Order: sequence, then structure tokens, then C-alpha cells
Amino acid sequence: MRFRTTVELGGKTATGMPVPPEIMEALGSGKKPPVRVTVGGHTYRSTVGTRGGVYLLPLSAENRAAAGVAAGDEVEVDVELDDQPRELAVPDDLVAALAADDAARAEFERLSNSHRQRHVLAIEGAKAPETRARRVAKAVEMLREGRR
Repeated sequence: MRFRTTVELGGKTATGMPVPPEIMEALGSGKKPPVRVTVGGHTYRSTVGTRGGVYLLPLSAENRAAAGVAAGDEVEVDVELDDQPRELAVPDDLVAALAADDAARAEFERLSNSHRQRHVLAIEGAKAPETRARRVAKAVEMLREGRR
């Protein structure tokens, strides 16, 4: 399904694209359907969210750059239901740390794909091995305490 919308800035850096109610109705898969989004020739996987009663597709800095769009741009968006399982490659050092902590591992397994991805991206974004090790330890600690 295709629609036109404007990339909106929500806060300092967060952007999203409003989804018309008729598109949500046509998707027919609940309030937060998993979707494949194509904008500016770039396709990514996401879920539709809501803010203030408005349906929104999140558009990360990485996806904005890949699509060549910015806040304020009017864009054509193609959206379709995404029924493929969400697979996330968890780094070996995080897998090992979770294997050694049952509570953290159980909490990680309960997380949505996007919350798991947040931990993985933080760890993979570390440049120094010491930073990476600290981020793995912090993720395990947060999970053990039941924090996302």
C-alpha cells in the first residue's frame, strides 16, 4: 500500500511518518503491526506505533540517511505486513554472558525484538574492547534487574 506523508520531527532527533487511518485499517493486523517500509528506495522492517492517537512509522537516523530524507520532507511510502520472523544476530560475547546468568537470559528472551536490538547495537557500537566488555556487563546487569 502506498501513501504520501511528511517526515515529522518528534523531539530533538526522533522522526516518524504519520500513517493514515485507512492504511492501518487495510493492514488489519492490530494496533502495532509488523511491517516492511520502503521510502526513498530504501526498505526496512519496523512496527507501526502510536503517539497522541496518531499512527506513526519510526524512521531512525540510519534509515533516513539510507533513504536520503530528512524531517520536513514529503515522501511516498510503501508499507506491507511483514509476516517473516524477526531474527537478530546476538554477538557471541553477549550470548556467553547471558548463558552465565539465568535471570538475565530469561529477561532477554522476554524482550521484544526492538529492545533486544537496542542492547545488541550498543554492544556492537563499541570501538574499544574495554568499552564493549563494559557494555556487555551493563546489559546483563540491567536485564538481571528487570530493566530493558
